[in-house]
Amino acid sequence: MGSEEERSMEEELSFPILLADRVRKSVEEAESFKFECSEVGKQVDRLSHMLRSTVRLTTSSSSSSSSSSSSQTIYERPIRRIVSEVSKNLERALTLVRKCKRSGILRRVVTITSATDFRKLFLLLDNSIGDMKWLLSIFDVVDSNGGSGGGGNIVLSLPPIASNDPILSWVWSFTATIQTSSSIIDRIEAANQLASLAGDNDRNKKIIVEEGGVPPLLKLLKEGISGEAQIAASTALANLATDQERVRQIVAELGVPIIVQVLWDSPMLVQTSVANLVSRMAENDSDAQEEFARENAIRPLVSLLSSETPLLDEPKPPQSGKPTTLHSLVLVNKELGVNSHLYPKTLHQHNLHLNSSLHSEGSSRAGNHKKERENEKPEVKLQLKIKCAEALWLLSRGSVSNSQRIAETKGLLCLAKYIEKEQWELQFNCLMTVMEIAGAAELNADLRRAAFKTNSPAAKAVVDQILRIIQEEDTPSMQIPAIKAIGSLARAFQARETRVLGPLVTRLDHRNLDVATEAVIAVGKFACPENFLCVQHSKAIIEFGGVSPLLRLLRVSERAQLHGLILLCYLALHVGNSEALDRSKALSALEGAARAPVSQHPQLRELIPKAIYQLDLYHEGDHPHRQSYGS
Repeated sequence: MGSEEERSMEEELSFPILLADRVRKSVEEAESFKFECSEVGKQVDRLSHMLRSTVRLTTSSSSSSSSSSSSQTIYERPIRRIVSEVSKNLERALTLVRKCKRSGILRRVVTITSATDFRKLFLLLDNSIGDMKWLLSIFDVVDSNGGSGGGGNIVLSLPPIASNDPILSWVWSFTATIQTSSSIIDRIEAANQLASLAGDNDRNKKIIVEEGGVPPLLKLLKEGISGEAQIAASTALANLATDQERVRQIVAELGVPIIVQVLWDSPMLVQTSVANLVSRMAENDSDAQEEFARENAIRPLVSLLSSETPLLDEPKPPQSGKPTTLHSLVLVNKELGVNSHLYPKTLHQHNLHLNSSLHSEGSSRAGNHKKERENEKPEVKLQLKIKCAEALWLLSRGSVSNSQRIAETKGLLCLAKYIEKEQWELQFNCLMTVMEIAGAAELNADLRRAAFKTNSPAAKAVVDQILRIIQEEDTPSMQIPAIKAIGSLARAFQARETRVLGPLVTRLDHRNLDVATEAVIAVGKFACPENFLCVQHSKAIIEFGGVSPLLRLLRVSERAQLHGLILLCYLALHVGNSEALDRSKALSALEGAARAPVSQHPQLRELIPKAIYQLDLYHEGDHPHRQSYGS
């Protein structure tokens, strides 16, 4: 298929036309089966006529597209597939007719030509004629409907080549309409039909991508002819973007810059649909995440999320009267970043619409939709924010670069505001975004220091809201990401930040096992040796009464037991002389665990003996019968 695709359409079509001429010449030279050869000639003449019509169609399309950048280019995929099949059948015709060139019994016996061979050939040529008629019909429809404004003109008949697979012909018809029709109504309908097909099953998605459906959809999205067309295109693309391979196809067709541009400059309903497309692509491919990072998709998303939400008192860019340049924007953003120490220290004091500064990077046409935004229904505005928050969540998942950009755009403050004020899906998406940023900060010290430094109002606002969720919410789906976020930030807190550890330790006794287990994992990050303040944190954990609920967790699930033992070992190593550990018989618990299968876990193989030795060292006088474990 690759070599075929490399040939120009002119080369692709010239070969079967040449074959048709050779068949016609051979028909005139036939000396046997003259009637059958004559019938073959008639069929081939029809094919030749249709092939030449196709040449004129493609030639006129090429010349018009070269003279006008806005003209539609021809959709080549069905032409190449059908013409390739026509060429095979013309070759069969040429072979059979040539056998009839000389008469004679011996010639007919040797070639074994029969009427049956011709009947088979007639059927093949009929199929090719049907394919060519269908091919010309779809391009005739999309060419003749321009400006009519009428809908429902998409060809849904089946060509013989697709008789066993009607989806193929539908995809060709819809894609050709999107690519070449002048009727916006037909193009919208075709995009909606592709979206429906893609939503049905993975096989349909595979066919749409293989048959070149992605570029016309991206083109429809980019043109911005109408909001309805852009929504149809982005919905179809989102339905396709459900696995890594198809997402990468969208990226390979330079879809990411188009998507980011539409995010900046479109009506709200379009932006909502495109934000959903960003989510699907980011969810299914980490490479797409990084492509969006390079195109700085974070800024329009944060801008849309923060619109109408007071956040910060920041200096506005100077109004010089000159056009805004990329260099000036970089300087402004840098200035806004380095002056973060000037901001007020509580969330309720922040008082700026980030949208005004962030949108300065977008297209100058963004103002075209300002009045529309003001008049939009509240539910439309809410849905846009929900989708933008979801996109930020999935873009930041496992991505340090995107997490950094969210922090740089003051997105943390916006997220904290919605976690505080909103509920349901918007609050959840914002909380998940914070969890992912915290997870990235756990792995990247530079991000941790930049985004979650102690005197940062954004960091304080985020931590305040996470702790509020842990203390006040009782829904596991909300508590678990909040607990994970605090655990990921364990190395960002100072020893005096006891307000952070207290709520976590309390959740060790939560009735929901998943919540309790996540709390054990999070508390363990405070007590682990990699944490510079592990000794102080370990003391605080014991002071908050964490030992008893911790020991109870050792008797439940395997996961809770594993992480509970890790935390207990840390406490024994750092605060082995604790009376709370002695009273709760932590040593006996560890000795029992040393004989259990869980002790062979890589993290526990050396940790348990060291912890037992440490506890035995401090309490040896009270338990003279116990065996001493060496480190």
